[in-house]
Amino acid sequence: MPMSLQEALEHADELARRIEEREPDPDGFKDARSLGAIYRAVQARAQADRDIVEAVTEARRVGLPWWLIGSYLGTSGEAARQRYSKLIAA
Repeated sequence: MPMSLQEALEHADELARRIEEREPDPDGFKDARSLGAIYRAVQARAQADRDIVEAVTEARRVGLPWWLIGSYLGTSGEAARQRYSKLIAA
């Protein structure tokens, strides 16, 4: 039988109380340095994406065709246009 709203709220309060009162086990912690590496890689990828948008914007500003831009991006000109034209217009 499904819980009533009151039962669900009481259950949530009980879980919150357990979490607040729980003492962490120092031996249970994992080495999270790899998460830092993931974070830095994601930040680098985001910066690379911004750099590409800036470069595509400049390439279009000076009149380079989409087919050529696409070839440098490793895709077709049409795929490059579809992906970047709205971004560079904004």
